[in-house]
Amino acid sequence: MAKTLVAYFSASGQTARLAQTVAKVTGGDLFSILPAQPYTAEDLDWREQNSRSTLEMRNPDARPSVVSRVQNMEEYDTIYLGFPVWWYTAPRIVQTFLESYDLAGKTIVPFVTSGGSGYGKTNALLERSCPGAALKKGTRLASNASEPDVRAWVASV
Repeated sequence: MAKTLVAYFSASGQTARLAQTVAKVTGGDLFSILPAQPYTAEDLDWREQNSRSTLEMRNPDARPSVVSRVQNMEEYDTIYLGFPVWWYTAPRIVQTFLESYDLAGKTIVPFVTSGGSGYGKTNALLERSCPGAALKKGTRLASNASEPDVRAWVASV
């Protein structure tokens, strides 16, 4: 029987809200990707050249530590992966998450939230972190997307 996971990283709560709707629509289990060192408002200040998030995004090898792992990842066939857009791509912690598992044969469906920027070249970055997985084209959704809107998006995947 196919099982669905909705894994998400949310720095401000916006992506968490959307992930809950995606989990409700898909019937998937919800998993929050939590950083071992939580991000502060100062860490997330993208205008500050020395903020933690800016430094991580400048370093393609940065892999922020996460608090926990999905204990039964082998049971899931499809992973809806939610995150905010940082510097036109996925935050490095999303790569940490993906690279922590053997995802070969799984389908990964990214969804993002953003204050203004688009999806960019996110899949080009993510595909290196999940070899052997079927990485679907991601989409940007409003954090407060309605259940019917999310249901229509899920049906289109």
